[in-house]
Amino acid sequence: MSASIHYRVTGHNEGVTESQFLIPLWADLTAVGLGGVQGALFASGFVGQRRLDLLGVAIIGIVMGLGGGMIRDLLLNTTPVALQSNWYLLTVTGAALVGMLLAGVFHRLNAVIVALDAVAIGMFGALGTTKALALGLPAIPALFVGVCAAVGGGLLRDVFMGLPVAMMHVGSLYAIAAAGGCAVLVTLDIVGVEAVPAAIACIAVTAVIRVLAVAFDISLPEQRALYRRKVAVETSTIPIIKP
Repeated sequence: MSASIHYRVTGHNEGVTESQFLIPLWADLTAVGLGGVQGALFASGFVGQRRLDLLGVAIIGIVMGLGGGMIRDLLLNTTPVALQSNWYLLTVTGAALVGMLLAGVFHRLNAVIVALDAVAIGMFGALGTTKALALGLPAIPALFVGVCAAVGGGLLRDVFMGLPVAMMHVGSLYAIAAAGGCAVLVTLDIVGVEAVPAAIACIAVTAVIRVLAVAFDISLPEQRALYRRKVAVETSTIPIIKP
């Protein structure tokens, strides 16, 4: 098994010589594995008409584990790394199976699920932003790629299951948490901090924001509360939906 994934780096300034940037394979596989477990746990929690069989749960786990990285690589116009090594599909499939088999245990440990979720978002964001910077993207586009990588798995999960996209609704700070962490990484990169400590800071900031949002029920203001009620009163044509 290869120890690292190799990206060719071009420095941000023209005077910077090219160097070899390495992302350890274990770091990428850890993010993929966490995403796979999260997806399987999410899918296995449905009952009634929306319940999934074992294959369906496994597929959602695989989609969530690989989705962020696939979206990242598509945005960067590179061959998805998940298709360049056997270990990605093996890891995410195994992680999805673990999530299925231990779903009952994990669902009783809500704090563990929240922590895993927060760390997974941070890792995908850090790896996405770092790869974008390594390929020579400017700071803002690199941040955008990182956020897309962080939320991509959850977005595809919701699409596959026919659900409203979670990050677009009140009560979810997925994208905000990811953006905060990725912004820290980009800032540290600009001031010359090395990739590893910058990535660790990104993961930590993302995880803290996400955990605090869940613990204290923090969310962005509801759009309807800011505008819909005003329109409804003025026009009397749009019903006000009470929460």
